[in-house]
Amino acid sequence: MSRSSVFLSAVLVIVLCCGLCPGAAGAQAAKPTQSVAPVPLDAAPPSYPELQPDGTAVFRLAMPNAAKVELRLEGTKDPLPMSKGPDGTWSVTVPGLAPQYYSYSFNVDGTEVLDPHNVSIKTSFFSNQNIFLVPGQPPRSWEAVNVPHGVVHHHYYHSNIVGINSEYYVYTPPGFDPGSKQKYPVLYLLHGYSDDPSAWTGMGKANVILDNLIAQGNAKPMIVVMPLGYGTMKVIARGWSAWNDRDLVHRNYSRFSDALFQEVMPLVKKQYPLSDKREEHAVAGLSMGGAESLLVGLNHLEDFAYVGGFSSAPLGGQSGFASSFPGITAQAASDINTKLRVLWVACGTEDGLFEGNQKFIAWLKENGLKPTAIQTPGMHAWMVWRDNLTNFAPLLFQGK
Repeated sequence: MSRSSVFLSAVLVIVLCCGLCPGAAGAQAAKPTQSVAPVPLDAAPPSYPELQPDGTAVFRLAMPNAAKVELRLEGTKDPLPMSKGPDGTWSVTVPGLAPQYYSYSFNVDGTEVLDPHNVSIKTSFFSNQNIFLVPGQPPRSWEAVNVPHGVVHHHYYHSNIVGINSEYYVYTPPGFDPGSKQKYPVLYLLHGYSDDPSAWTGMGKANVILDNLIAQGNAKPMIVVMPLGYGTMKVIARGWSAWNDRDLVHRNYSRFSDALFQEVMPLVKKQYPLSDKREEHAVAGLSMGGAESLLVGLNHLEDFAYVGGFSSAPLGGQSGFASSFPGITAQAASDINTKLRVLWVACGTEDGLFEGNQKFIAWLKENGLKPTAIQTPGMHAWMVWRDNLTNFAPLLFQGK
C-alpha cells in the first residue's frame, strides 16, 4: 500500500471515530443530564403577559436570585409588588384592565428590566418599556382592523436651528396619490418630553386611529406630520431637572417653533400636496407637545385654525400666560374666536398637570375666548391621549 493510501485510511478512521464517539473530540464534551420533550413545531409561543378574557393580566419574570421584584405598569400610580414562586419565577396578577395598549417594565432590586419574552418595545430617550394590548369587543379606535390603511413615511434632515441630524414622520391617508392634484389638510402632531417622533405611531397608534376614523366616515382624510419636538437637546441632556430651568424651557419652546416654521413645514410642503388654506391647518400635541401646540397655534393664527393641547406641560401662572400669549386679550377676543374653528384643551383628572390646565382654561375664558375644555378620568398616560386624539380628529376641517 502506498504512503498516500495509508494516510487516507488513517484520516478515515479518525473521522469515523469522531462521528461515532463525540467524547473523542474533546475530554470536556457536554453530556445530557436529562431528556427534554420536543416542542411541537406547530405550538404557539406563550403570550406575555398572559391575558384572560376579562382583561386580567398575569405578569411573570424568572429571576431566581433577586431579592425584590416589582411591576411598573402604565396607568397605575405605584409599582406593584411581585411574589416569588418555588421555581424562582416572580409573578403578579392585575385584574380587569380596560381595553388599551399598556407599557410596562420590571424593577429588579432597583434596576429596570424588560420582559425578555415580549418583543414589542416602546422607546424613549430615558428608558425602554414593553407594550401589550388588551383588546376590546368591539375593537377600539386604536386597534388595527380590516379597513384600508394609510402609510407612515420616515424622513431625515439636518436642523441648523437645533444643530442636530433630525427627523420627522408623515402619515398619508388610504388612497393617497402623490401624483394627483388633490390638496390635503394637515395636522401637525407633537410628542411629549423624553419621547421621539415615532411615539405617536409606535405607542399612540395615531395612524391606526386615523385609518379607523376615516373608514367610518368620522374624520376627513388628512396628512399628519410628526416632527422631533425639541428646540435644544440640552433639555434631554439635563434630564427631568431641565423643567426647573425656565430659561432653558423657554429656549426649547422658542427654537422648536423656529425649526417647525423654518425647516419642517417648508420641507413637508415640497414633499406632499398640502393645502395652503389656514382653515385646513391644525396643530395638537401631548404634554410638552401640548404646550408647544398651544404656543405655536395661538401665536400664529394666520397659519392655524385648529389647536389642541392634551395634558399640556406648564405654561406659567397668570403672568406667564400673558407673556406666552401676548396676542390674547379681551379686546382681541372677537377676532380670535372668529379665526379659531376649534381650541381644545384636555387633561386627565388624575394628572399632576390637571390644576395648571384648569387655570389656563379659566384665563382663556377671562379673556373672552371659547375653549372646549375636556376632562377625562386618567393619569399622565397614553390611554388618555389616544382617547383625546380619537375625539379631537373628527372635529378637524369640518368647517363651521
